[in-house]
Amino acid sequence: MSRVLIFGAGAIGGYMGVKLAQAGADVTFFARGPHLAAMKANGIRLISEGKETVITKARFTGDPDEAGAQDFVIAALKATGLAPAAGQIAKLLGPETALVTAMNGVPYWYFYGHGGAHDGARLKSVDPDGRLWSTLDPARAIGCIVYPAANILEPGVIEHTYSNRFALGEPDGSKSARIQKLADLMIAGGLKAPIRPRIRDDMWVKLWGNLTFNPVSALTGATLEAIASDPGTRAVAKAMMLEAQAVGEALGIRFGIDVEKRIDGAGEVGAHKTSMLQDLEARKPMEIDAMLGAVVEMGELVGHAMPACRIVLSLVRQRAHVAGVYP
Repeated sequence: MSRVLIFGAGAIGGYMGVKLAQAGADVTFFARGPHLAAMKANGIRLISEGKETVITKARFTGDPDEAGAQDFVIAALKATGLAPAAGQIAKLLGPETALVTAMNGVPYWYFYGHGGAHDGARLKSVDPDGRLWSTLDPARAIGCIVYPAANILEPGVIEHTYSNRFALGEPDGSKSARIQKLADLMIAGGLKAPIRPRIRDDMWVKLWGNLTFNPVSALTGATLEAIASDPGTRAVAKAMMLEAQAVGEALGIRFGIDVEKRIDGAGEVGAHKTSMLQDLEARKPMEIDAMLGAVVEMGELVGHAMPACRIVLSLVRQRAHVAGVYP
């Protein structure tokens, strides 16, 4: 039986954990505060597709020493939460433990196994002191692109509202025994878990929207629909996306969709507030550097100026600083 720990068993992590428990994995839900207390008292309840599932026969903890070494640690955190958690995650890592980064933005391990001129490069935007790279060996990393939507209705209760797909990929593109084992386990739990040989391509398609719509929404307060439909903000988004596309392509990324369709797709989501706008309104740390700062840094690596992205990055950092949620 595979031992799986969900580090950050919130909305997405909780959803994944319930599905993996249903597949027969030995799941530990790592959380804190009222959410952890509720799970310890009553288990975790998932509402999905009109059905309710309650998992009580699992470990619920906020102490890594209680859990021990795992086969898989799934980090389902905000990008800003990984560095503070690195020491705790390290306690869960045995010799063969894989670290699955089910997170938004550019991961600290991005250039591990990348190949080419920038293989092994470290991104200061997401790992400024190198602590993540040294504490969480990138050789452990498995990429995971999160597509589902879920939220915490109340402590201990998760509502899943959209999609069941999580794309998986090894940084070097291999189809390893460990990633196949993880994919099989996720599929057994009712999830879609395709193993992608070019996981960074998938990462960039999602990142393409996040690096534009998230900061623009935080600066304007506008929803996805409003940004995509207004000529001015749509033009800003397009300029940023074209700059990012050029950087991605310089690093070998293949974009399977054009800019206009990507913007239209975001607009079709409707009057949705991005995660960065929601974090700003809640006065929580915003994923600025993982979503945009790292892309601008990659632009520097390949010699692209990225003026539109740089302007928006400066503005959103200042906006977050004034709100007290950025250094």
